[in-house]
Amino acid sequence: MKAAPQAQLRLIDLQDLDSSLDRLAHRRRTLPELAEIERLEGRLTELRDAIVAAETEVGDLRREQKKAEQDVDQVRTRADRDQKRLDSGQVTSAKDLSSLQTEIESLHRRQSDLEEVVLEIMERTEEAEGRVAALNAERSGAQEELAALTERRDTVQREIDDEAGASSAARTAVAKDVPDDLLGLYEKLRGQFGGVGAAKLYRGACQGCHLALNTVDLNRIRAAAEDEVIRCEECRRILVRTPESGL
Repeated sequence: MKAAPQAQLRLIDLQDLDSSLDRLAHRRRTLPELAEIERLEGRLTELRDAIVAAETEVGDLRREQKKAEQDVDQVRTRADRDQKRLDSGQVTSAKDLSSLQTEIESLHRRQSDLEEVVLEIMERTEEAEGRVAALNAERSGAQEELAALTERRDTVQREIDDEAGASSAARTAVAKDVPDDLLGLYEKLRGQFGGVGAAKLYRGACQGCHLALNTVDLNRIRAAAEDEVIRCEECRRILVRTPESGL
């Protein structure tokens, strides 16, 4: 393949712009904010589930407490009714009096047990409510941090996109100076060799694979016409000759 030396030199400009665009794309994909945002979004999902579970527990405990308090009220009402019967003097039989007193004592014990249950449920409810409050506070903090990270990510991405846009415009202008066949070969090699399709021959070494050329290859390049497109024998990239090639 043949191409004017100036067109070959423009490949280096094109390669520099493409490498810059690749770096910008890599930077955009690997912004530290992205990993932090992903971590926070995962944590917020965990917090959402934990809050639902904790609020459900609070609701269950409140219903359990209400039922226990109703049981206490029922026992207390029955004990008060029996006590009034006892105090009224309506019960005169010694057997009935003994039975009534026994029942009242039993009801007081039952009331005391139920009141202990209510207190225990109240303590559990308070603990669950505390967990809900703590989880909500953590969620608020995570949401604020996520908003700040998202804003910072968007700002950096806009800066990257602006820089990439300018580089893309410059690339379009440079690509017009490269013949279609040479540009096609360059693009093909870029795809094969990690984004680098053309490199300078600098002081006898290929700047694509960074290997020094042997004397035979250097002599072959010296003898080649200026418009001959040279390929590195080691990495097969396009090798562009410059005044610093060491030929």
